[in-house]
Amino acid sequence: MCSQIASPTAYRVADLPQRAPKPFDLRPNADAMSEIAAQLDLTSLRKLRFSGSIRAVGKADWQLKGTLGATVVQPCTVTLDPVTTRIDTPVERMFLKSIPEVNEEEVEMPDDDGIELLGAFIDPAVVMIEALSLTVPDYPRAPDAALSNTVFTKPGEAAMTDADARPFAGLVALKDKMEDKPD
Repeated sequence: MCSQIASPTAYRVADLPQRAPKPFDLRPNADAMSEIAAQLDLTSLRKLRFSGSIRAVGKADWQLKGTLGATVVQPCTVTLDPVTTRIDTPVERMFLKSIPEVNEEEVEMPDDDGIELLGAFIDPAVVMIEALSLTVPDYPRAPDAALSNTVFTKPGEAAMTDADARPFAGLVALKDKMEDKPD
């Protein structure tokens, strides 16, 4: 993400070298990781590292390429037991001086969500947090967690199962009845 306000991890675009990549290596301390964990609704964030470089592309655009590594702990969506997930993923963002405007009323969203409008600063820490939030599992599940079947029905009636709720379950029952009847 590009920022208009300088933070300790942000690079001013005007100060970035045009001919060589600008390397970065972010390893937040324990306090910063606790803040990020709270922001992303994680139980804890054990490790976090984002390293890579920012390089000029053409005369006015910039590319950030890096590798995000993290170990996150979240509650299991079934049992609420802690689930630890290791994340190792490449991250790439293009910061463009201008993004072409489309004059149509309805526009399809591009598949590439890694393009952003260039501002005065490029902050790898903001990109790190965004990339982490996109890669953290939405529904973490412990390896032995399983959903149980709970069936509710009136006394004396047959309970409806998941198999009965399938769209073609009725056709299978009808087919079975027709095969049992003599012609």
